[in-house]
Amino acid sequence: MIANLKPYAAYKDSGVPWLGQVPEHWEVLPGRTVFREINDRGHTDEQMLSVTITRGVLRQADLLADSSKKDSSNEDKSNYKLVQPGDLVYNKMRAWQGAVGVSAYRGIVSPAYIVQRLRSAENLPRYMHFLLRTPLFASEAERWSYGITSDQWSLRAEEFKCIYFSLPPLPEQTAIVRFLDYMDRRIRRYTRAKQKLIKLLEEYRQALIHQAVTGKIDVRTGKTYPSYKDSGVPWLGQVPEHWEVCAVRDITRPVKGKQPKALYSEDEAPVGAQPYLTMEYLRGHTGTAKVYYAQNSGFVTAVADDVLLLWDGANAGEFFTAKAGIVSSTAALLPITQHNKRYLYFILKQCEPWLRALSTGMGIPHVDGRLLKQMQICLPPLPEQTAIAEYLDAQTSKLDTAIAATHREIELLREYRERLIADVVTGKVDVREVAAQLPEEPPDQEAGTEEEEPVAEELTTVDSQEESNGEE
Repeated sequence: MIANLKPYAAYKDSGVPWLGQVPEHWEVLPGRTVFREINDRGHTDEQMLSVTITRGVLRQADLLADSSKKDSSNEDKSNYKLVQPGDLVYNKMRAWQGAVGVSAYRGIVSPAYIVQRLRSAENLPRYMHFLLRTPLFASEAERWSYGITSDQWSLRAEEFKCIYFSLPPLPEQTAIVRFLDYMDRRIRRYTRAKQKLIKLLEEYRQALIHQAVTGKIDVRTGKTYPSYKDSGVPWLGQVPEHWEVCAVRDITRPVKGKQPKALYSEDEAPVGAQPYLTMEYLRGHTGTAKVYYAQNSGFVTAVADDVLLLWDGANAGEFFTAKAGIVSSTAALLPITQHNKRYLYFILKQCEPWLRALSTGMGIPHVDGRLLKQMQICLPPLPEQTAIAEYLDAQTSKLDTAIAATHREIELLREYRERLIADVVTGKVDVREVAAQLPEEPPDQEAGTEEEEPVAEELTTVDSQEESNGEE
């Protein structure tokens, strides 16, 4: 079906760089003739809406239900703006990042948001939703935004009026929306299937590690051990009779790091400087997280395969495998007796839920060092530790490769969806004939096709900050 998409017969120069060539019969009009700004206030009993970068306009209650984030809106909502279904809403401080969308809900938004309504019934809100959520429009929004720094860039209503939009005739907008909704559902369904596969692989990975490090299976033979004993630790249960049960404090020495006074980029790093082990770096996100270097002036230095514990922050209680570098706001758990570090890492990862559940702190979770004294683990003889570590490294490596490949497939699907939408809404391909041939789908087939997004996606509800800066 996609292979049959062809360009239009004739094009014209839109006169607008972000649109480029558009079909000859399409209109290209400025925002002032397409939209009118809405400033309907005083509806304090309406539900709160949020504009997210990844999913457009959503009910704020839905976002906060499964998130650690809190409602940052003001108690007095008399100045909040009413949004009707079909209205375009954007966060003027984040429009250049994609925080824009047409609302499917009635509700209210912060005065820091801009609400626009289509002037004519000859234009479909859903078509405008697809058009304005393209990276092309985000770049145009950035061009019209102003401010001293990117954190202060703002797309005011006055500048929005100057942005030009491509507008096909209404029947063509209808065909475009029909086609894109159809394709969007299929891409999202396929994406959700991939996400479920990732979840199953991760659950299998976790179960595999748990079985091996608690002795439920002898990795050397693939069978259970001949005899077991009660460990006295609920999460361990029965363990092989010859395994030892001990406290983490008995076999490790926690050495807490601190922040160096100066950090350097790789190009500026002095001779002898070492990587500064941030959480992103420890997780291996070196492609997206900048790697800093620091001089070792009495700081704790980790070596490869040391086990690191994150003391503070949202991920307090998480364990990492160290790379060589300077330990920051973490603790290196250095074995004081001979043990396989990889085995210790795998079994300590099983302790994370317990450790994180007991973390304390007002606002910022913190791991109390005394918890390590209470944390019980089981230890097989060193040769078995080595065998378990080698087995798990081999098995989890295969699973990690499969998980990474599936993540990449999802990423490629999103890139494809993004490009397809941009090509269709700017007239680079003609979907009218294909749209007319699409089957009707009953509502029950459309249910549950919303792509699962990370709960921690950015909520662009920065009401008090923007209002304090004089933004309305």
